[in-house]
Amino acid sequence: MDESLRNELRQVCQKANYILFLGGAGISTASGIPDFRSPSGLYQLKSKYGVPYETMLSHTYFEEHPDIFYDFYWSAMVHPSAKPNKAHLALANWEKKGHSICIVTQNIDGLHLDAGNSIVLEVHGSVRRYTCPVCGEKKTLDEIVPSGVPLCPHCHNILKPDVVLYEEPLDEETLSHAIAATKHADVMIIAGTSMNVYPIAALPLYFTGKKIIMINKEPTPFDAKCDYVIHDDAGKVLEEILGGEE
Repeated sequence: MDESLRNELRQVCQKANYILFLGGAGISTASGIPDFRSPSGLYQLKSKYGVPYETMLSHTYFEEHPDIFYDFYWSAMVHPSAKPNKAHLALANWEKKGHSICIVTQNIDGLHLDAGNSIVLEVHGSVRRYTCPVCGEKKTLDEIVPSGVPLCPHCHNILKPDVVLYEEPLDEETLSHAIAATKHADVMIIAGTSMNVYPIAALPLYFTGKKIIMINKEPTPFDAKCDYVIHDDAGKVLEEILGGEE
């Protein structure tokens, strides 16, 4: 990114009263967490279970094959040693400077919270939370053994991770908060997402602010509707436009 564009984007962000950040799997790849739909993403790999990984992340598969689901889930979806990378830290540091920002993330890894952002809407849930669908008992990842099929300590039914699987709706309250935050923002930054997963891909339709900045390595279906489009590493670009002295 050339200096003039970097300076222009920094001015756009610095003049914003409220930034809405919408991020996807590409935000966490630098932390060692694979994405799903890129050429090297999880969905492009041959499944060792004989069933496509995308199919395994469905509510039906979880219900019918919890043992195989959890074997895959613990090995591919939970990354306890992952740390926030440049993208997470740039967004957290922006807030620490006193700017108002809301993070809407499709990621389930919890790294935005680890980095220090205070308003984080995890629209697809989190691998750090588990609920018993029978008695409602709730557990955190730290309270269960991350192997095999975790059972509720009270009724002994299978705990379900608080992540949104295929065939499941998003949490209505979280989605409502995301829509309200989008309507309130005057600058929207979209980064690390293919913009192919709905209903979150439709979130920009609620934006009535001034500028939309798209940062993604690959082109997205939404590029043409953005004011700025940068096809580059999200962490690098976010650090450039949100970092440094003001």
